[in-house]
Amino acid sequence: MGFEKHAVGRVLIRTKIRRALWNCVSFFLFRPFVTKFFRVWRVALLKIFGAKLAWDAEVYSSVKIWAPWKLQMGHRACLGPNVICYNQDWVILEDDVVVSQYAYLCTASHEVDKLNTANDSLITAPIRIRNKAWIGTKAFIGLGVCIGTAAVVGATASVYKNVDDYHVVGGNPAKTLKIRNLK
Repeated sequence: MGFEKHAVGRVLIRTKIRRALWNCVSFFLFRPFVTKFFRVWRVALLKIFGAKLAWDAEVYSSVKIWAPWKLQMGHRACLGPNVICYNQDWVILEDDVVVSQYAYLCTASHEVDKLNTANDSLITAPIRIRNKAWIGTKAFIGLGVCIGTAAVVGATASVYKNVDDYHVVGGNPAKTLKIRNLK
């Protein structure tokens, strides 16, 4: 038990150091480079910090990424302006995914059955957004959620459960509004 606790402590310290370094790099070398001309520069910085990104992915300079080493983006995937990617666990965006401005991708929460909200109650689960899905402005995607292929999450929707392929969802909590009939 003592060894496990010591190993977990080392991982936490290492994560805090990596995060501090990323926050400095992000502030000075990522966020100031705002134009599309610097898209490849931003992708390169994220790759240096362990992100698995296709070179044609788009990450706006105003995006806030908690841990680049837990971010994966496919071809032409886009994290739009002012997106918050709180990725204590993996966030995976497949090809042609669009996450619109001010969306919030949140892979962590706390166990609600515990009174304490310290680190011992922290829970995480990955978010996966499948090919050609679109996340609308100011949408919230919760931990452990998978957004299906070509699904659409409407503006301001709050998604706590998986969304099936081709479904259009909206509201809080998000419910299916219709099924896309792509021609």
